Amino acid sequence: MNCCLLLPFMLGIPLLWPCLKATENSQAKKVEQPVGSHLRMKRGWVWNQFFVPEEMNTTSHHIGRLRSDLDNGNNSFQYKLVGAGAGSTFVIDERTGDIYAIQKLDREERSLYTLRAQVIDITTGRAVEPESEFVIKVLDINDNEPKFLDEPYEASVPEMSPEGTLVIQVTASDADDSSSGNNARLLYSLLQGQPYFSVEPTTGVIRISSKMDRELQDEYWVIIQAKDMIGQSGALSGTTSVLIKLSDVNDNKPIFKESLYRLSVSESAPTGTSIGTIMAYDNDIGENAEMEYSIEEDDSQTFDIITNNETQEGIVILKKTVDFEHQNHYGIRAKVKNHHVDEQLMEYHTEASTTFIRIQVEDVDEPPLFHLPYYIFEVLEENPHGLFVGMVSATDPDNRKSPIRYSIARSKMFSIDDNGTITTANPLDREISAWYNLSITATEKYNIEQISSIPVYVQVLNINDHAPEFSQHYETYVCENAGSGEVIQTISAVDRDESIEEHHFYYTLSVEDTNNSSFTIIDNQELVLTYKESLSSTSPS
Repeated sequence: MNCCLLLPFMLGIPLLWPCLKATENSQAKKVEQPVGSHLRMKRGWVWNQFFVPEEMNTTSHHIGRLRSDLDNGNNSFQYKLVGAGAGSTFVIDERTGDIYAIQKLDREERSLYTLRAQVIDITTGRAVEPESEFVIKVLDINDNEPKFLDEPYEASVPEMSPEGTLVIQVTASDADDSSSGNNARLLYSLLQGQPYFSVEPTTGVIRISSKMDRELQDEYWVIIQAKDMIGQSGALSGTTSVLIKLSDVNDNKPIFKESLYRLSVSESAPTGTSIGTIMAYDNDIGENAEMEYSIEEDDSQTFDIITNNETQEGIVILKKTVDFEHQNHYGIRAKVKNHHVDEQLMEYHTEASTTFIRIQVEDVDEPPLFHLPYYIFEVLEENPHGLFVGMVSATDPDNRKSPIRYSIARSKMFSIDDNGTITTANPLDREISAWYNLSITATEKYNIEQISSIPVYVQVLNINDHAPEFSQHYETYVCENAGSGEVIQTISAVDRDESIEEHHFYYTLSVEDTNNSSFTIIDNQELVLTYKESLSSTSPS
């Protein structure tokens, strides 16, 4: 039977009952005796695994005892310790084999020490046992609080999210030994953030516990605590802050804060003129606050509204020109709605906000207005000075109805009075000019800068004031042997007067030639016969 089994078990750690209990069934290590070193053939070390608590404040803490089963207690053996920490962290009583820790240990820095032991017979100086390794394990105590390593935490979640919506997960780490009791077993709790948020105790998952409205508060600071030892007495804790921002959803419709807008427009404004702006307000932000304005009521179809996408204002513009004298005010109703509305949020946008716009037309001093766009008159030629030609008429369209003064530009043949009556200033000759194009100007007496002009066309009518004329001078010759009735000349005449039909002339011989039987005009066809050497003159009628 091996003698080491007969030796009593010796261990110098009376305080480490859990460790002792864990090693009660550990088998003592046996090392064979070198051949010839002693009379007995087999010898060995006697020890169990050694443990030492970390963070011990004593300057010399007894860990345990090494001994050889050859040691009979006569103090002839010397024990030595070799390896990392030997002499600096751990020392051994050379006579008894008791091991001590002389420094405070930190398991998180080093949890295991491997050393080698020797035993020497001081009488011979020879090793009694072969050098052998043994282990000193540093036991964990709860000396590290949980730490959140991924700080800072920031999360975003849509406003009005339902209860139970996942926000973010926070995770703490504990440097203590997770395999030793509950030192590194964490429990999460919420120190700040109720009643809107909750945290799962074992996972650190933060969830929504109550709906939130971004328009009331857009961000929340949540404080999470992590406790080790699953929250039991003596547990250490660490905290972290989580910034949770609410992202916007389109749960607000745009609303006009003004129920009535008063705008004005000049009656001289052209179409497309911007009259003014209206503004609705939306508590949402970004895309959810983009608006679209439109006309809801405008029986006159005179105005329109466009949206300024940068300022989100509604711009009222003139679609048709206005006339103060015709209508001096208008009333229209405008409405506003969002561009982008999700189907599930339509309940917030069932009825569009509206506002009333009263538009006042401003009177502008307008130029005189002629009753016709142009005038055409007729007048007979050769009438005396002052003959009535026609009358033009213009009025001031404004309410004050300024008197009108008329004038003719660059004309010596006509004149006009303050009543718009046109008369001749000189006799007219149709054969010189059959048409006159006049420009009549009307000027307000109260404001001479207000001027209007129209064209007036005067046609000069013909009277029979010109006798026929031969178209040329005739010199006719006839042969002395010409026969009776022979055509010796064809003559023609012209008339400068105007005729509806072609001119028809009658030709006769002059009085002095009437009795001359040598010539005659045949059949009024402008044929002249002669028997003389020359012809006498004839005249048409």
